[in-house]
Amino acid sequence: MKRRVEENMGKFHIDVTELYWIDGSLDNPEDLCLHGHAVVYIGSEKLEYDCTVSATALYLLKTLTENHIINEDNQMLPCCGHFYIPDEKLENVTISGCDNGIDWTVEHMGDDVVITLEDGTAVTVPLEKYRLEVYQFVDKIEAYYQSCSPKKIPTDEFDYNGYTAFWNEWHRRREN
Repeated sequence: MKRRVEENMGKFHIDVTELYWIDGSLDNPEDLCLHGHAVVYIGSEKLEYDCTVSATALYLLKTLTENHIINEDNQMLPCCGHFYIPDEKLENVTISGCDNGIDWTVEHMGDDVVITLEDGTAVTVPLEKYRLEVYQFVDKIEAYYQSCSPKKIPTDEFDYNGYTAFWNEWHRRREN
């Protein structure tokens, strides 16, 4: 993929508005996946999408230590997350969703990350600045979970383990 480096080097900002559960409510103890209107600035590009922001937060945390290549796995702004697939030790989770969403590449280059859009536009962001931006987004999502009624954790073993693995991975990555 040919890259076009933006004049506006180093700009990455992500935020979310209109947080809600899938039924549109502000509080739903049975819904495990938080949705919202995500707004992302990468260089001079603005991306907006109504997505599963809880999955976005976890995917962003993963990009702090791992590369994410566009269209190879999940989308960074996924439409949905149908269910969580836990690993054996309940340390990591795969979130299964549909093919709809918005994606970009995040590659580590020394003390920087290079974020590349589908059209080849790329911006370089210092890793520490990127990390702080990811943390503010992640913390906003977790604060919303904490402001709502406690979740009714599924009793089905697969669903229970998936949700447990989701938060185990989230907290491990956020604390590192």
